[in-house]
Amino acid sequence: MTRVNCPCKYNFSDDGKKLTPRRDVPSYPKYTLSQETIEALKKPTFDVWHWEHNEMLSCLEYMYHDLGLVREFNMNPITLKRWLLGIQENYRSNPFHNFRHCFCVSQMMYGMIHLCNLQEKLTLTDMGILMTAAVCHDLDHPGYNNTYQINARTELAVRYNDISPLENHHCAVAFQILCLPECNIFANVDLEAFKQIRQAIITLILATDMARHGEILESFKQKVDSFDYANEEHVTCLKMVLIKCCDISNEVRPTEVAEPWVDCLLEEYFMQSDREKCEGLPVAPFMDRDKVTKPTAQIGFIKFVLIPMFETVMKLFPQIEEIMVQPLRDSRDHYEELKQIDDAMTEKKKTENMSLVSAVVTV
Repeated sequence: MTRVNCPCKYNFSDDGKKLTPRRDVPSYPKYTLSQETIEALKKPTFDVWHWEHNEMLSCLEYMYHDLGLVREFNMNPITLKRWLLGIQENYRSNPFHNFRHCFCVSQMMYGMIHLCNLQEKLTLTDMGILMTAAVCHDLDHPGYNNTYQINARTELAVRYNDISPLENHHCAVAFQILCLPECNIFANVDLEAFKQIRQAIITLILATDMARHGEILESFKQKVDSFDYANEEHVTCLKMVLIKCCDISNEVRPTEVAEPWVDCLLEEYFMQSDREKCEGLPVAPFMDRDKVTKPTAQIGFIKFVLIPMFETVMKLFPQIEEIMVQPLRDSRDHYEELKQIDDAMTEKKKTENMSLVSAVVTV
């Protein structure tokens, strides 16, 4: 298989990894989507765990065709295949921030486009920006978050002056892949339009930095009650909130689909906190294997981040309540019940230990 490095001489990651998109015609097996899969893809209940990489690639390819993006941007279908393969090859095998997560976020975006009837409210260019930003949003994620990058003074943190180093890196890798002619899905878009598309994709990927969560949500709250689809600033803010929703949407999914993602995220967190302890760096309590549990990890995040954001989006799209917001409320209740069980077991253990100590002292 012939591979090429990006012609732009730029060392992207701290381990010297170079981009390796394919130049030849992509060879991943064509997966024919059944009608059942096509309908399931539009829903947040889609089970993302039962699919191989080639199947996920075929699903993403289908989404671009189905939304009319291939036609709108006059994409060469073979270039779309090459681009998707280049994307997949530039996600690392992290426990959480991997190609399956990329697919999850992109599938949820596709689902929200259908559920919220965004085709009737936004332009096809907006659809292309939303989908492409979702596909690219975590490219070459190293598995260690911005806090680690900044505290450890990594090459990425130095390069981006401690300002959203990972998100800036994801953007840079995305456009390095697009700078390869064989992977440029926007090759037939005129220069001025491409500049606007590029800027919009950058804006959305940078919006996924959770350090900006409060700022972005507050801006959207100020607009939502008098939202104007003719107002470019309003639409940009909506798109930023949509990609944020999709990025952290696992708890919207059924419990059997969502819960394995918590295990994956905690595994990645523990890898980071173990490394931080070894390097003498600060450790966040929610990432410390000695302090966090699944319920404590999820309850606060669902109550104070997910539900407020999705309920704000619900003001604009009431139809998401049943299929997206209610599952979040159910998930919150599920983890609160688990925490009560954990607390009861901990209390029982304490009582047993005290009784044991008392018995030993009496003897």
